[in-house]
Amino acid sequence: MTQQIQSPASHLAYLTAQNRMPVASVIAVRVAVLLSKWAMHRRTRLTLKDLPDHLLRDVGLTRAEAEHEARRVFWRV
Repeated sequence: MTQQIQSPASHLAYLTAQNRMPVASVIAVRVAVLLSKWAMHRRTRLTLKDLPDHLLRDVGLTRAEAEHEARRVFWRV
């Protein structure tokens, strides 16, 4: 049985589709989603930097491109 991975945005859509939430709750949820996305960007970029060269070639990247991507700030997509 495979488990479907849902993005933080889909969780936000589910929560806001339910009963009306207070404005402060909506803001808190959106901030949490944003922080979650930023953390995911940072983790994946650091992981990319640590990949061996043969795996980087498999995804079509050079070592220099992986290093450049890893240096990007986490809030940039």
